[in-house]
Amino acid sequence: MDTGIKGYKEITVTKELTAISLGSGDLEVYATPAMIALMEETASESVKPKLEIGQGSVGTCIAIKHLAATPIGMRVRCESELVEVDGRRLVFNITAYDEKDKIGEGTHERFIISNDKFQSKVNSKLI
Repeated sequence: MDTGIKGYKEITVTKELTAISLGSGDLEVYATPAMIALMEETASESVKPKLEIGQGSVGTCIAIKHLAATPIGMRVRCESELVEVDGRRLVFNITAYDEKDKIGEGTHERFIISNDKFQSKVNSKLI
């Protein structure tokens, strides 16, 4: 896999994505956990076509700043770029914008895994 892969995803802020609904605050504004999920999804989806059959990727680290609040009904777009590949380790720059401002930025790390092997290892915790 090579650096430079870009991802893009756009959503509309709904009541379900607010801080009060997700328990991360008391206001009806786009929640930080929702923004983080959007960032992870954008990065993950961007590299999925480059993975071999049976492979996936899992998020292992995220360092972001939530820079501005976004109201219900406003569109949010997220952009990711793969900036480092170190074996199975992938590092992305990620940025989120609403219709008026840059609302978030940071880095996200994912690891390429074998889906079956990973799931089996996790399931073994139940034994």
